Amino acid sequence: MKRRFFIGKSALATIVAGTSWSFANTKIPPHNWDGYDFGPPPTITDRLYQGPFFNYGPDANAPGADVVMTTTPALGSVPNFGMGMVTYICDEIGPPKVDGEDLRTSIEKLCRLPLGDVLYLRVDWKDIQKEPGILEFPEHWHITFEMAKKYKKRVAFRIQLMSPVIEGHSVPDFLVDKIPFVELGTTDEIGIRGKVHYAPRYDHPEFMKAFKELDDLLSEKYNGHQLVEYVDTYMYGFWGEGHTWPFEGNPFPDYETAEKTSIALFQHQAKNWTKTPLTTNTQPDYSHVGNSEVLDRTIRSYNWLRTDTIFIETSQIDALSNRPPWIGATIEQGLATGDKNKETNFEGIAKNENIIAHIKDVSPNYFSLWNWHIISAENFLSYYTINPKPLDDLAASIGYRVRPSWIWFFENEGYPGLVLGLVNDGLAAVPGALRLSLSNADKSVFVEGSLDPGYPLPGKVRQALFQLPKNTSWEGLRLYAHIEVKGVRHPVSWACHQKVENDGALILKKNL
Repeated sequence: MKRRFFIGKSALATIVAGTSWSFANTKIPPHNWDGYDFGPPPTITDRLYQGPFFNYGPDANAPGADVVMTTTPALGSVPNFGMGMVTYICDEIGPPKVDGEDLRTSIEKLCRLPLGDVLYLRVDWKDIQKEPGILEFPEHWHITFEMAKKYKKRVAFRIQLMSPVIEGHSVPDFLVDKIPFVELGTTDEIGIRGKVHYAPRYDHPEFMKAFKELDDLLSEKYNGHQLVEYVDTYMYGFWGEGHTWPFEGNPFPDYETAEKTSIALFQHQAKNWTKTPLTTNTQPDYSHVGNSEVLDRTIRSYNWLRTDTIFIETSQIDALSNRPPWIGATIEQGLATGDKNKETNFEGIAKNENIIAHIKDVSPNYFSLWNWHIISAENFLSYYTINPKPLDDLAASIGYRVRPSWIWFFENEGYPGLVLGLVNDGLAAVPGALRLSLSNADKSVFVEGSLDPGYPLPGKVRQALFQLPKNTSWEGLRLYAHIEVKGVRHPVSWACHQKVENDGALILKKNL
């Protein structure tokens, strides 16, 4: 049934305390993302001079600059923070269930897949909290973090507040009797057949109190955690993606209450996750709960985007492909197993190859290695071992792949200088700010600074100046890179064919 029942207006509409909100001024109308004003980029320190550079005449600031060194693109995957292939360890129906195999073995086989960089967990709220004030994580959560450390992977996760594919509610049992639920109805288009779907009143004071405690406990443990790559925002609706499709409407008494509640959910997470990026689903506002405002706030707070399929609405494609350059994006799309993929061949292109081609079209930072609700290493390998090239090619281009393609040397009034011509061979811009440092072995010479956020952009050269102390020899200097996201700096591996040291340094030397 595509019908639903509404609770009448009540005092519940005004209980989201502490949220500054003005209904008339907050609803974001539809707009093109290309060129839209999302506010300034993130603040950087020690901005490097990035041109223009003049080589001749009285105004020359890089007089007689000569190219002394070049680099060429690396082949294959170059893992870094802010990009990669995401191996799904569990989705909304749980971790792998392989006949004759224990859970630890199944998870470890997934974690050690060399193509994956990030391990992904999706669990229901009740899976990690049984009583107020304490989190109790399931076995597969603990195993995943253990394996991430063992295999030098990172972790991303989402906590679902509502799910159509499980029996009962996603909220913990201790909360069920304290909050009202609104019946949405039944449908065969999504979730468990015959299930009567109910939406909790997210705006109820007991729900908001418990939700805020949940996020406080999670962020206290994982905000800035060295193994955590990003966290999906947990918002209204099915899977926390901002909708209850195919049911029309929402459980709130009016749009004002719905948007106000969505803002409160997001703002609390944005306040807590100050070091770790949040990713918000680009779902259009089918359920009229204020998704456009939440997306706008996501961008303005320098958090990232995600989507749950690549064959989606026009507005989601627009958002992903025209997001500000310093904003990361992760794409989730289930892959067919080997046999199923063979069955979907159309005009010479099978389903998985069609998916992978379209993933590249929106310049993402991440892509899911996921077989829908049949997660196992064997199911993934049933496709990958037969036809590895499409995913290998994607892994070798996804995200950003930066290198100093040109290095010029000059002297100006006795001071040596280097101009770096930085390029990005990847699909995406840098989801933050690239920070460069140049030093000798004992650090007696040390200069550093940042590029503008997002740069270098794919297909463009970004030039940057390093002015060195007098009598400094440029040969033998060590060039390092870091990415700064939400004030945290992560080391970056240069994506070049030329040798890079174990500590990430590219040693400068004349090679041209």
